[in-house]
Amino acid sequence: QVQLVESGGGLVQPGGSLRLSCVASGSSVSLNIMGWYRQAPGKQRDMIATITRYGKKDYADSVSGRFTISRDNAKKTVYLEMNNLKPEDTGVYYCFGENYARDYWGQGTQVTVSS
Repeated sequence: QVQLVESGGGLVQPGGSLRLSCVASGSSVSLNIMGWYRQAPGKQRDMIATITRYGKKDYADSVSGRFTISRDNAKKTVYLEMNNLKPEDTGVYYCFGENYARDYWGQGTQVTVSS
């Protein structure tokens, strides 16, 4: 059973930066797709960024140019570098993984952007 564990959330002022990390365990192979979703209070969970095992990236329009996703396949880790954070980036960030048509989710990490 694959487990995803996030870290790196917290409180940051507008314009600040944070780096999220997510480590996958329980799988002997690298997950095909890893990524990040965000759920703001009272809203649905939306895709923020994804990356394939070969490095192909996809971003939501709202974060393109500010967020950067990367992964280290050897460490089974995906990162999300978030710059120029805005109050609307506030939410719970969930790590996502997909392999052989099965989806996996982390427990989520809170990111709050506020002055």
